[in-house]
Amino acid sequence: MNSFSRSVDLLHRAMDVSTLRYQVSANNLANSEVPNFKRTVVNFESELKRAIESAENADDSFQMLRSDERHLSSSTPRNYQDVEPRRVLDYATTAKANGNNVDAETEAMEILKTQLNYQLLTQMQNFHFQQMKIALQ
Repeated sequence: MNSFSRSVDLLHRAMDVSTLRYQVSANNLANSEVPNFKRTVVNFESELKRAIESAENADDSFQMLRSDERHLSSSTPRNYQDVEPRRVLDYATTAKANGNNVDAETEAMEILKTQLNYQLLTQMQNFHFQQMKIALQ
């Protein structure tokens, strides 16, 4: 995979995660007054970073030889394309007396941040394709 296709793939994945994050935050905001509702967050970037770093560090790491397929490998690099966003419920906190832990103001700010992030990602993708168009001309 060349750097252009990898960049475009990462941008598409980030846009998909932003869409999911927007839906989750909107759901949290809609349920901000429901008793015992627990907010959900989306985790993706940290796992993606670990996968990319494992692939970059795989060439420099110690490799054990395996005599059987059933043996554990020493360090198998993780493919970043296998990383999926995870929805995580926050059971640890309670912000309101009714057991709900959604702060409407925080969720509204999260939605705004997600929208701005999505716009930035679309601009970055547009820039990549404009550069490819210039190179092809």
